[in-house]
Amino acid sequence: MNQETLYHFVGIKGSGMSALALILQDKGFKVQGSDVKKYFFTQKNLEEANIPMFVFDKDNIKEGMTIIAGNAFPDSHEEIVRAKELGLTVKRYHDFLGELSNQHTSIAVTGSHGKTSTTGLLAHVLSGIKDTSYLIGDGTGSGVKDAKYFVLEACEYRRHFLAYATDYAIITNIDFDHPDYFESIEDVQDAFLEFSQQIKQAIFACGDDMRLQRLNASVPIVYYGFDEYNDFQAKNIERSTHGSDFDVYVRGDFYGRFTIPSFGKHNIQNALSVIALAHYEGLDQDKVKEQLMSFEGVKRRFTEKNVMDTVIIDDYAHHPTEIRATLDAAHQKYPDKEIVAVFQPHTFSRTIALLDEFGEALDLADAVYLCDIFTSAREQEGKVTIKDLLDKTEKGKEILTEEDMSPLLKHKNQVVIFMGAGDVEKFEHAFERILSQSQAIN
Repeated sequence: MNQETLYHFVGIKGSGMSALALILQDKGFKVQGSDVKKYFFTQKNLEEANIPMFVFDKDNIKEGMTIIAGNAFPDSHEEIVRAKELGLTVKRYHDFLGELSNQHTSIAVTGSHGKTSTTGLLAHVLSGIKDTSYLIGDGTGSGVKDAKYFVLEACEYRRHFLAYATDYAIITNIDFDHPDYFESIEDVQDAFLEFSQQIKQAIFACGDDMRLQRLNASVPIVYYGFDEYNDFQAKNIERSTHGSDFDVYVRGDFYGRFTIPSFGKHNIQNALSVIALAHYEGLDQDKVKEQLMSFEGVKRRFTEKNVMDTVIIDDYAHHPTEIRATLDAAHQKYPDKEIVAVFQPHTFSRTIALLDEFGEALDLADAVYLCDIFTSAREQEGKVTIKDLLDKTEKGKEILTEEDMSPLLKHKNQVVIFMGAGDVEKFEHAFERILSQSQAIN
């Protein structure tokens, strides 16, 4: 990598792309990028870092640049076409990231669910103990010049994570998702098996996941979880409105008692994976405990605010398993409040493939409202409608529109959770406006 090269990011507002741009700038490289005009939450960090951003235009591409292309953009994109006409180096995001990770003790965090939260937690813990660079899927990235560790979120979609051959891997679970690409759960599992073959030192896998128990790799597989046969096991768990406390046993021997200020059983499992890796690397247990206690979470993962007497939570959950985890966390933290779920499905293919599972997961809330299915750039409209999903719920109330969020006002002493991977934030903001207006009238 040449310090004088200008790196141009095609699709710089993407969560991974924005994080990578921040890493390169931190390391002293020249960075700029382009994207659509629409505002994305990821651009706040880019603006604060004074990274130039332009609207897509082939004239953005100049001689001497190296192009990093986001995975969402085909080779026919005008900027990529122009780059190739000029004979410039064009690298796909995952390929470039794979090369970068080889310069450090690298740790890839993957799994069908929980990648971002676990990557954020691991990055926070390691950064407090050793110099660490990291790339998190919420758009957060940090590059430290001589970092010992490099932590990266590795996405299984379209098997992009096969570009990474890291020293370590954390695998949280294997579940059926991305039905627009994966043909079956067996296809998903095959991808994770292939990924695991590339890891150089050790894999940390959640042993509570039956499919992960079938992993086969040439490096040690260290299992963590709640069940007895895990190498790192959480026992004597106490879940309260302040967080979770638990004992950790390493292959049957008591190791220590840990506290995390987060909620939901899945976050205990995430913490176990970090504890296991830190133990394997010989890091000080007291420092690990201290870092776990000070973790404040990642963007769009159980992000809370209070508006009047209502708690509003923003969460990226867009799969039934993730919805279950989010609602479990909400019931733990707010046992005496009504939990109201507002869900915007992401992609027609996922909605129709998991329709029944969505209905069952959403019904863990006390009341359910739905927003119309988010139309993704990766697919055309499907044969399923939001009404089909409403019919699958028992707690379902009605379908909300951005223009009318008033049905939510009938609930009192409530926690309203807005969930989805599309633009569900616009419904959240509309609700905040009407909530403030109604309070002013009263």
